[in-house]
Amino acid sequence: MSRRVAVLTGGVGGAKLVSGLAQILPSADIVVIVNTGDDFRHLGLYVSPDVDTLLYTLSGKANRTQGWGREGESWAFMAALRELGGEDWFALGDGDLALHVLRSMHLARGGALTGITRDFATRFGIGCTILPMSDDPVATCLETDEGMLEFQRYFVERRCVPEVRRIVFRGADVAKPAPGVTAAIADADAILIAPSNPYLSVDPILAIPGIGDALISSSAPVIAVSPIIGGKAVKGPTTKLMREMEIVVDNASIAAHYAGLIDGLLIDDGDDAPEGLAVMRTATLMRSVDDRARVAQAALALADDIARG
Repeated sequence: MSRRVAVLTGGVGGAKLVSGLAQILPSADIVVIVNTGDDFRHLGLYVSPDVDTLLYTLSGKANRTQGWGREGESWAFMAALRELGGEDWFALGDGDLALHVLRSMHLARGGALTGITRDFATRFGIGCTILPMSDDPVATCLETDEGMLEFQRYFVERRCVPEVRRIVFRGADVAKPAPGVTAAIADADAILIAPSNPYLSVDPILAIPGIGDALISSSAPVIAVSPIIGGKAVKGPTTKLMREMEIVVDNASIAAHYAGLIDGLLIDDGDDAPEGLAVMRTATLMRSVDDRARVAQAALALADDIARG
């Protein structure tokens, strides 16, 4: 029996969850709605980090140690760039460049991000549908003690060192969901919010008018997988960011952040459950392929429990 699942996600953690889903469901039944607030122009090229992480992970091309970038990458371009005095704070591998060059060419010719993403997924043999959250430009920017920084300047160049005071999503208020996004949510039998950074990876998606409303209107259970394990995030600046914004680092804060949108929360075995929300526990750290499938299965099991009432 077909079971349609829509997933809202950022990069590495969400890509692991989606690859777990692809082990237990037909890929054709999975639609992935990906954050593009991290997208930016670098050296004249359009770079879409979270979309590319999904493409590489689901095609088996991802760097197994990092979780992002390509396995077996080479760096001749970067060496030549440094020799010529070019900006080298954001590394572009030789193989990775192919995506960015072709994407930039497609966009310059009037194409849309959705179309080139679909083409890349087909070329890579990916059966899931990967949808950017929007074809319109949205930029995640952070107001910090060093001033306003675009996401990649904060995350990569400054390595998350500046203290964050506020997050804004420039362009989100006038952006539209990419074609197929709200339909995928409406048609889903279960909707998952990946264990991506809620504030930097999921909120940009929810900032697009119409997407949050689609979640609220959906009859499908909406399940968030908590990014918090033992009072801290597995990866990235989530913990630091929450503390700087005076948010307690626990599952209750994650539940409160998604209040009104989610019906259930999947949390780690050893963590406290928030009150007033359906909860299921499993070991949520996804180190192995089997871990990914187990977490995906647990999220779907929670959705089933909620659907049954």
